[in-house]
Amino acid sequence: MFPFFLLIIAIAGGALLTYVYSPEMHSAARLCAGTCTGFVLLATVGFIAASLCGMGLAALAISAAVMVLPLLFLLREKYRAQIASDLAGVVQGIKQAVLHPGEAANGYALFYMGMALLLGLLFARVMFQQPDSLYTGLVNNLGDLPFHLQIVSSFAYGQNFPPEDPAFAGVRFAYPFMADFLTAMLVRAGASLICAMWMQNFALALALIGMMHYWTLKLTGNRLAAVIAPLLVLFSGGLGWWLFFGEVSASDTGLFAFLRHLPHDYTIAGDTIWRWGNSLTTLFIPQRSILLGVPLAVFIFSQWWLALQEGPQPPEAAAAKVEGPSAATRRMIAAGVFAGLLPLMHAHSFIVVMGMAGCMALLFPQWRVWMAFFVPALVIALPEILWSTHGSGIHAQTFSGWSMGWDRGHTGVVWFWLANTGAFIPLLIAAIFWRRQERDLVSSRLLRFYLPFLLCFVVPNLVKLAPWVWDNIKVLFYWYVASVPLVALMLATWFKQAKWRWLATGLLAVLTLAGALDIVRVLSGATEYREFDADGIAIAREIRQHTEPRALVLHAPVYNPPVFLTGRRSLLGYPGSIWSRGLDSGQRERDIQKIYSGAPEAASLLRRNRVNYVLLGPLERQYLNENNLNVNEGFWSQFPVIAQSGEYRLYKIEVSP
Repeated sequence: MFPFFLLIIAIAGGALLTYVYSPEMHSAARLCAGTCTGFVLLATVGFIAASLCGMGLAALAISAAVMVLPLLFLLREKYRAQIASDLAGVVQGIKQAVLHPGEAANGYALFYMGMALLLGLLFARVMFQQPDSLYTGLVNNLGDLPFHLQIVSSFAYGQNFPPEDPAFAGVRFAYPFMADFLTAMLVRAGASLICAMWMQNFALALALIGMMHYWTLKLTGNRLAAVIAPLLVLFSGGLGWWLFFGEVSASDTGLFAFLRHLPHDYTIAGDTIWRWGNSLTTLFIPQRSILLGVPLAVFIFSQWWLALQEGPQPPEAAAAKVEGPSAATRRMIAAGVFAGLLPLMHAHSFIVVMGMAGCMALLFPQWRVWMAFFVPALVIALPEILWSTHGSGIHAQTFSGWSMGWDRGHTGVVWFWLANTGAFIPLLIAAIFWRRQERDLVSSRLLRFYLPFLLCFVVPNLVKLAPWVWDNIKVLFYWYVASVPLVALMLATWFKQAKWRWLATGLLAVLTLAGALDIVRVLSGATEYREFDADGIAIAREIRQHTEPRALVLHAPVYNPPVFLTGRRSLLGYPGSIWSRGLDSGQRERDIQKIYSGAPEAASLLRRNRVNYVLLGPLERQYLNENNLNVNEGFWSQFPVIAQSGEYRLYKIEVSP
């Protein structure tokens, strides 16, 4: 139960801290804000503690103790009274909903219970074990899951402090690893890898729903729009559903039978026009850091909006010598602190947040308020950036270049974006220009707040922001997230008008159907992809038992070697993943081929690369065959085998100088 209580302590600590800078929050929103901020604080404190005393019980105990500190607020009368009042309100609200249920209360309850059930089932398909193997249920997670498991294992089992790239030994780990570090904390606290990932993903996804609900409500003042907004985020997709209806018509199995065996995804497919992808199956599950970064960024955006509404401390308050910073300043300080922690959580979120903050400061020139944000953000973030990038081996030039129209290939820009986002952009334009009763639907203040986010669409459509241009979506998605409240407001407005209701219903279906089909495909069990077989899992246990935590184990540079489950360092992981992070894997891959094939210089290459152990198994033989090479059995016979499982053998390297 310790991992569960560790998360509960983090959520409670984060929620209690909101009373300092956002005392007016609804209790449900406070819980969601406490989840994303509490997880970030827990990971940060845990990383500092583990760096000082190792990843063990002491680091976990220190982390738990620090997260309990917000309970001291209960000692202060003003906080204690408000907390007691909020708890009484929650109890009264639950009692009212049970004894005298109303339409709104029932609607909210059903909505969140439905979302919780959906997310719980979906995240259970992220990683699951069957008697013979370890599987994932998402094709987009096939290569990403082993990579994240390697990071988690490097902290949980490999004492990777200071962090070294576990897939590219010898260089600083310049990757936002805190989401995986948090999972490693849960593993060290006693959770299985599967359970640790599920708990963390589930809590953060629910927090994202709550933060989108809260932010949209504050921006628009429309309760229906606040419910629609999370649906647009989680079920994002384009016009790929059109393919579905054609395939159902051509099938002789019937609609429901076809739904149980969907043949492919409907929001993304390689070498096609479909590149946007559903947020859950393409972003939040495979790229775990973004699931930590987005809810935290939305929390920061909401604090900006509220702070700019409140403005700086009025002159009469200053003249009266009112103690403490103004409400707006407190919000901005909190937003700045959490923005400063973003570089190691999700680097793209940090870039977006700071870029948007710079634009906002020009559009809303309340300099004292913005200084309260920028000072803590930069003071905290700059040391992180310098520390993580020093000695990282990244080739910065691979992160720049022109790329007109993002990942559209030879497709026209207009048709590409219509196909990938459906009616979203037309609805966004309609929301901006729609007038009702001689008033703009989107107020001038809200429009001014939204305008900087258009850069998150324009810039990634002009330049490449990563070695793999598709990764521009990590910035593009923030344009989508910021646009969702406006589109949700447009739909909510039409829902409330009888003559437009049918159109709003149809458009909501158009916007979410393709994403829903991708999610159904995962939930139905139609997709199962084996990551590690039983022998691979067994040899991973043997490697952990027979090798030192910081040992370097040579293996084939493929996406799923069993070494990734051990926490031991790799000379080279999957080259595609290495390239996408700006590293050059060419020389190491050539060295690996020469070593396994027993080339004359193999022994010297083992020494030069400081290899401690070598794994030889089916993946290594397959890798060499694909490169027209063979394993030199005679060369390997000189080394002792210290562990074996099935066709896997682990050699201890003892090379004379």
